[in-house]
Amino acid sequence: NVPIRMRVIFLNNRVDFSTGYRIDVAKWDFEKQKVKNGCTNKLKQSASDINSDLQKYYTQIQDIFKVFETKNIIPTAELLKKEFIELNKSNSSDSKKTLKNDFKIAFEEFNKENGRQNNWTKSTFQKFESVKVHLSDFKSDLTFDYFDEKGLNNYLLFLRDTKKMRNSTIIKQLGFLKWFLRWAFEKGYNHSNVFEKFKPKIKIVPKKVIFLTPDELKNLREFIIPEQKQYLERVRDVFIFCCYSSLRYSDAYNLKWSNIKNDHIEVTTVKTADSLFIDLNDYTRAILEKYKDFHFEDDRVLPVISNQKMNDYIKELAELAGINEPIHETYYIGAKRIDTVTPKYELLSTHAGRRTFICYALSIGIPI
Repeated sequence: NVPIRMRVIFLNNRVDFSTGYRIDVAKWDFEKQKVKNGCTNKLKQSASDINSDLQKYYTQIQDIFKVFETKNIIPTAELLKKEFIELNKSNSSDSKKTLKNDFKIAFEEFNKENGRQNNWTKSTFQKFESVKVHLSDFKSDLTFDYFDEKGLNNYLLFLRDTKKMRNSTIIKQLGFLKWFLRWAFEKGYNHSNVFEKFKPKIKIVPKKVIFLTPDELKNLREFIIPEQKQYLERVRDVFIFCCYSSLRYSDAYNLKWSNIKNDHIEVTTVKTADSLFIDLNDYTRAILEKYKDFHFEDDRVLPVISNQKMNDYIKELAELAGINEPIHETYYIGAKRIDTVTPKYELLSTHAGRRTFICYALSIGIPI
């Protein structure tokens, strides 16, 4: 992993410039003098982004020499370096000035840079797309200067009174906004860090963990699905597999036969990139055996449908299986306390499979 430098040779002078990028040698095309297509560096900066900047620097050097030529100036190495630095300093200042005055452009840059560096998943991008929509609905001409303590309070009230968000959701939204404002402060686009001291007192109740008890899991597993509801069978198989393997929906969806070994599963999780070795048991083995002769797209093991549709079908299946224990939940919108009672099947989703595994495993003494 080495730095990419630009070298300019003229009239027996040799001047090296730092491009600010690094790349593995194996990812560099020596003939074309650029990063190989499709590659990224350790900061997740893509070949297209890096090569675009390299081409920009190349063009800038050509333009500087054209100016020297029209002025009939023979440049020294020091003069060339000075002109190049001034040109990029000017571009950087113009960019910062634009970003300071354009909250939306800065937010787009934040999404792009953090998504690339932190390897955001699709769901994380969607979360920040929602943040952008909320901010736009709140005030179409936002600036960084707006978010003093008063502005932050106004946004909190907007989320509570206009968007009707629960307090727990408001805290998440404020956290996302602070992340962006902190990034902008470090970049020099935002000159105030008053947001760091903004810690409103908001009542919240810990969210209830929804999972199946051993009896409910057995009931669901052994339930005879009606003839006209056979489309629920595959959904049940995938859900039961998650309950007995701990896999998230995303990992069940991406599970391939190459991940299946004799007595265990080897998988790198989508969400956290953890490398896991998960023992097979009677239930997961039975489901693998059931689908071994099926050929799903991309060599996938399980018949996994979209997450949204699967959530709908899990609720339908659980209702049919009589998993209807009343679940009492309490939450706050502002200072108003709201109590609800909901049948358990309405609260189930794909992630309840992973929660079920964890709670059941702990209950039978498997170390955390």
